[in-house]
Amino acid sequence: MLKAIVKNKRILLYGSSLALLLFLLRWLELRFLILSNAQDIYFGAIALIFTLLGIWIALKIATPKKEVVVVEKTIYIQHQKEFIRNKQALQETNLSQREMDVLELMAQGMSNAEIADKLFVSLNTVKTHSSRVYEKLEVKRRTQAVEKARQLQLIA
Repeated sequence: MLKAIVKNKRILLYGSSLALLLFLLRWLELRFLILSNAQDIYFGAIALIFTLLGIWIALKIATPKKEVVVVEKTIYIQHQKEFIRNKQALQETNLSQREMDVLELMAQGMSNAEIADKLFVSLNTVKTHSSRVYEKLEVKRRTQAVEKARQLQLIA
């Protein structure tokens, strides 16, 4: 191999000097391009930075924060096959028979209009009965009324 290098010494010298010269020319050309277009390069870099910043901020703002809320609730399970209404609780709450009917239909998931149709009364009458049930059971919402009535064993 040493003989091949010595034999082709002149070719290797010309080839390496030509490669070095070509590298130098490319380096100067690149440097000239960067210097002549420096302002455009800076503007492009700044535009890219602000675009990425805008995307990041949009993702932070648009993504809702997820919060896990654990609600522990007591579930009342009746072991009796036949429901027995708590008469004492019924007397304490002083609910009328019509209010009890409305409360039972609420527990079945019926709307006020459906309850009115079922009991053959007006919608306003159902709303009045509902508000009296809420007042007597000391609750504010329909689901709370049903839950409290089940706790007191007024409904099944």
